[in-house]
Amino acid sequence: MFVRALFLLLLAANIGAASWLVLAPDRQATPAPVSDPGVPKLVLLSERDRGDDASAELAAAPESRADLDNDECHSIGTFPTQADVRAAIGILTPLTRRIQFREAHATQARGYWVYLPALETREQALAAARQLSAKGVRDYYVVTAGDQQNTISLGLFRDQNNAERRRAEIAALGFEPQSIARTEELPVYWLDYATDRAHPLDWRGRLGARAAHLTEQTIECF
Repeated sequence: MFVRALFLLLLAANIGAASWLVLAPDRQATPAPVSDPGVPKLVLLSERDRGDDASAELAAAPESRADLDNDECHSIGTFPTQADVRAAIGILTPLTRRIQFREAHATQARGYWVYLPALETREQALAAARQLSAKGVRDYYVVTAGDQQNTISLGLFRDQNNAERRRAEIAALGFEPQSIARTEELPVYWLDYATDRAHPLDWRGRLGARAAHLTEQTIECF
C-alpha cells in the first residue's frame, strides 16, 4: 500500500513539472553589465590605435598644389649617430612641413701607418729588421701573414705630423719607409626637411650647440 502511494506521488510531481515547463511564459535573460557602475569600459589597444589614426587622418589635411609649389627642401648633416639625428628631428618637426632622416656612408681617417714595403721573402724581411735593430730602432714589427706579409710596420699614429716625423727619422737611417692614411667606412646621418620658401627655418638657432659641426645643402623636394 505504501509503495503504491509513493509511486502515485512521484508520478504527480513529474506531471506537474512537465506542465510548468510547457506552459511557463518565455522570459528573456537579462545580460549582465559589461563593467561595474563607475568603471570605464575596457577598450582594446587595437581599437584605440585605429581610432587615433582615423582622427589623425581627418586632422591632417594634405598639402595643396600651391603649397607644394612653395616648398623648399634642405638637408642638414652629418650627424654621427641615429640618436643625434632623432633629437634634432624632435626639435625641428613642429617647424617643418615634412621631415625625415637618411643614412649614408663616409670615409673617415683612422690614423696613419708608417712601414717598410713588403720584401720578396721572409728571410729578406728578417734581415731588414736586423738592420733596423742594429741602427737603434726598437719599435717595429715584421708582418708574418695576410695581405701585408713581409712588410715591416714602424708604427701607427693618430696625428699626421707624428707619422711624417717617424718616416723622416727612418729615412735618415738609409731606409725607404712609406706613410699612408688608414681609413674606414662609417655610417653617418642626414636630416631632410621641407618648409615654406617664404619662411626659412632657423635650424642653427633651434639646435644650438648641436649645430656646431653641421652643414646645410639644398636638395630636391621629397
